[in-house]
Amino acid sequence: MKAIVYTEYGSPDVLELKELEKPVPKENEVLIKVHAVSANAGDWHLLRGTPFLLRFVYGILKPKNQVLGSDVAGRVEAVGSSVTQFQVGDEVFGDLSGYGFGGYAEYVCAHENTFAPKPDNVSFEEAAAIPAAAVTALQGLRDKGHIQKGQKVLINGASGGVGTFAVQIAKSFGAEVTGVCSTGKMDLVRSIGADHVIDYTQEDFTRNKERYDLILAANGYHPILDYKRALSSKGTYVMTGGSNAQMFQAMLLGPWISMLGSKKMGNLLVRPNQKDLVFLKGLVEAGKINPVIDRRYPLREVPEAIRYLEEGHARGKVVITVE
Repeated sequence: MKAIVYTEYGSPDVLELKELEKPVPKENEVLIKVHAVSANAGDWHLLRGTPFLLRFVYGILKPKNQVLGSDVAGRVEAVGSSVTQFQVGDEVFGDLSGYGFGGYAEYVCAHENTFAPKPDNVSFEEAAAIPAAAVTALQGLRDKGHIQKGQKVLINGASGGVGTFAVQIAKSFGAEVTGVCSTGKMDLVRSIGADHVIDYTQEDFTRNKERYDLILAANGYHPILDYKRALSSKGTYVMTGGSNAQMFQAMLLGPWISMLGSKKMGNLLVRPNQKDLVFLKGLVEAGKINPVIDRRYPLREVPEAIRYLEEGHARGKVVITVE
């Protein structure tokens, strides 16, 4: 099979299209013929080995897993002897990040619990756009943010992969949603259901008079005390992405701020799981969320896809089609 491989940390230039042996499923695994895989920020972090702490998990001097790619959609080609949930021919989607990655390839094996049935009303490309970004948005809003109907929710980075799902998921919970993005992406954010849109190049939402019950920071940067100022008296701030400074402030200062006052602030540790994929499948099939895809690339152009994603200007998701 063909796969995009890297044997050293570096820029997208170290990625190579190579022939690898087609994997064989273990007793509790399914073999997936990959039809599409989406690119995530985690791909270029793992590719470059940054921040350095990642290397203690994924390889100090060189990567343990040589094929990146977590979000896949495809058909079951073979099943292990103990598999009970799927059979050959089933259309599935899933997140491989907890099972060694490997999505940038024509075939991949993973535990059956890694996958869920693909939503019937979307393509393989759209299904591949869902797992990591949508689960991050869902867990940030529902599990960490405890979103409630009628709350005022702000999504910073509303036009990106996580942000476009967060806007739609927050609306599905009955929230009043404000999306923050750049000038050229305001129409997109309105089109996916945001009640209000703020152009961050013209207005700093942390300095106006509006206060929010829940802020999900999916991108961009503001000091954590600025986010605190923008919260209502018992509001919650959840960091799911953005700059390294934003991440470390949420991890180190967030717990202290939470203990000393009524506002809750912290970061989200995403836990991929089948149950949330099934929940999101239901939202997609009900028409409550629709994946937003910016660009599509063939497998051989994964380096270009990651290079584009790393620039930070994608509208929604970047997807790789596997012929």
